[in-house]
Amino acid sequence: MLIEQIYTGCLAQGAYYIESEGEAAVIDPLREVQPYIEKAERRGAKIKYVFETHFHADFVSGHQDLSAKTGAPIVFGPTGMKMGFDAIVAKDGQEFPLGKAKIRVIHTPGHTMESSCFLLINEEGKEEALFTGDTLFIGDVGRPDLAQKVIADLTQDKLAAHLYDSLREKIMPMADDIIVYPAHGAGSACGKNMSKETSDTLGNQKKTNYALQEMTKEEFVKEVLTGLTPPPSYFPQNVMMNIQGYDSIDDVLTRGFNPLSPAAFEAAANETGAVIIDTRDAQVFAKGFIPNSINIGIDGSFAVWVGALVPDLKQEILVVAEEGREEEVITRLARVGYDYCIGYLKGGFESWKADGRETDSIKSVSADELAHIVEKEGQVNILDIRKNSEYMSEHVIDAENAPLDYINDSMTKVNKDKIYYVHCAGGYRSMVFNSILRARGYDNLIDVKGGFDAIKDSGLFEVSDYVCPTTLL
Repeated sequence: MLIEQIYTGCLAQGAYYIESEGEAAVIDPLREVQPYIEKAERRGAKIKYVFETHFHADFVSGHQDLSAKTGAPIVFGPTGMKMGFDAIVAKDGQEFPLGKAKIRVIHTPGHTMESSCFLLINEEGKEEALFTGDTLFIGDVGRPDLAQKVIADLTQDKLAAHLYDSLREKIMPMADDIIVYPAHGAGSACGKNMSKETSDTLGNQKKTNYALQEMTKEEFVKEVLTGLTPPPSYFPQNVMMNIQGYDSIDDVLTRGFNPLSPAAFEAAANETGAVIIDTRDAQVFAKGFIPNSINIGIDGSFAVWVGALVPDLKQEILVVAEEGREEEVITRLARVGYDYCIGYLKGGFESWKADGRETDSIKSVSADELAHIVEKEGQVNILDIRKNSEYMSEHVIDAENAPLDYINDSMTKVNKDKIYYVHCAGGYRSMVFNSILRARGYDNLIDVKGGFDAIKDSGLFEVSDYVCPTTLL
């Protein structure tokens, strides 16, 4: 018997490979499905089922491609949604044999109406593991405000009430020693208080998870809805792709893995209106980049930030990447539904520069350099682009909060004629912010290397843990 969690940090997402007696099941696969197929082949196993806990909002699942390539049927829990592909719509309590084990469908509406958990009954007949999808996380539960974006007559209050019933009637009566395997961990936008741990016993969750404590349904609804921030704009589009179907990942990679010379790259950008995404390190980008390109570093929460900042999944995209990482970038774009990458700059930025084409740069200063500037000039404009919750927890006195998450609102706080020193927590998000505004004609933004962490460590700035009202003119 094998249970393997396949965790992808950039999406904070857990897929699962379960195998018994040469038969395997995959739960909530990523879109690039070849690794699951190769794993089964190496082990001499056959993938028998592809289980989906629900119609995911934060990524495009690989259920359709994995089924097509292996012949394994796709299995959802009870749902009234009409899907654009063949699938088994299981009944609550229905069991699927897997070698000497079996998997039972537990319908748990709340995060979405079709949300289901999958209970693994091992080869000895013991209930061993519960794959909870977005119903139950470690330290949290799935937010109940996403499905209402897709189904008009649902409200977040109704979904939260369903979730209360599902948790208390279906999950909490189960044995304490069952292992909980959720679909996400800390960093996912599908919950608000997820732990960095990616599994736990159900018994420990009953003791420590706020949502499983004794409370009335009304108290639960209020608690689970408190503190939710608006979800990224691409979430409803990913849901519809997961319901209706999508292009094969092979076709997406073939379309995107298209090397372009500097001349062809520039022509494509001018002719198509494609967004140029430069995926290099923030400080490398700052020293030189193609004008109007946007920096979203591949070594960070790349897919999540693309999803948050590029609202149209059908937007054509051109990629600038480190040589050898182009396919990785195109794959990670496809994970969140950006299927229209039309090519990448062959030879990377160095080829652009060697061809004598126009470049741009963004000034960057260290925390020590910023301190000297403040000492010399007195008051300067410091822009803190972290989430409001981060800012509220701790910030440089007189810094203005302009979260990257809501960049269209945040940019209204910036005067094009004034100089601003921009920081996030560690330097990743601030360069995203600076590059986007640079492309929109804001030329007076200076990046702070290392972000708030470096500012605080320098000991040269007064830091406040309460909001200090300021006005940015």
